[in-house]
Amino acid sequence: MSEANFAESLRRLLAHEGGYSNHPADPGGPTKFGITIGDYRRYIKPDATAADVKAMPVEEAKQIYRARYWNAMRCGELPAGVDYAVFDYAVNSGVARAGKVLRRVLGLGTGTVAVTSAVVDAAAKTSAQQLVIAICDERLNFLKSLRTWPTFGAGWGRRVSEVRTAAIAMASKVPGAATAPRAKRGAAAAIASLASAAAAALATWAQNPVFWIAMLAAAAFIAAGVWWFLYRKQDRGMA
Repeated sequence: MSEANFAESLRRLLAHEGGYSNHPADPGGPTKFGITIGDYRRYIKPDATAADVKAMPVEEAKQIYRARYWNAMRCGELPAGVDYAVFDYAVNSGVARAGKVLRRVLGLGTGTVAVTSAVVDAAAKTSAQQLVIAICDERLNFLKSLRTWPTFGAGWGRRVSEVRTAAIAMASKVPGAATAPRAKRGAAAAIASLASAAAAALATWAQNPVFWIAMLAAAAFIAAGVWWFLYRKQDRGMA
């Protein structure tokens, strides 16, 4: 449904993740492009060191993001905007939490965190913009509950806000029976309204005797003008 959004979603995500870091308060350890050493060992190099992570090329990061997060969350089947919100959430807080939250905001059971066909179908029937808002609200509340919020809270809060804004914009750009048809209906309604008003005005005037007097006077004036024009034309011809 929105597979084409992967490149744009990844571009935005990498802008948030930045380059290499190894913050002592970050449980992920050595990280680059948002890829932790654990994921790098799992998908690229089993015995990777911090130096390997630091030297990671961006193409390897993209490979991991597609397999580990985008495909795992079935983002390519989710509505535009929702795909990005879920993708970024999964990267930032894990696929299990993102899947659980997606199911919860859709009103589905949270006994499993998997993004199943039922989840995809429910998302397609829900307002994408409202779904993005609900996901981001849940995400922000979760982040605020973490003990590391005082350390990373400012950056996390800014990231969630930016994801929310961008995801809503993505959802708003989806073509459909929204903008053009509504504009056409609006124009048709305006024309119909004007025609109705004109007809009503004409009906009102027709019931007024002054209207008929004015019409007769106008007809007489036009007839006199036509007669005078023909008379003058004949007179010049005879001369």
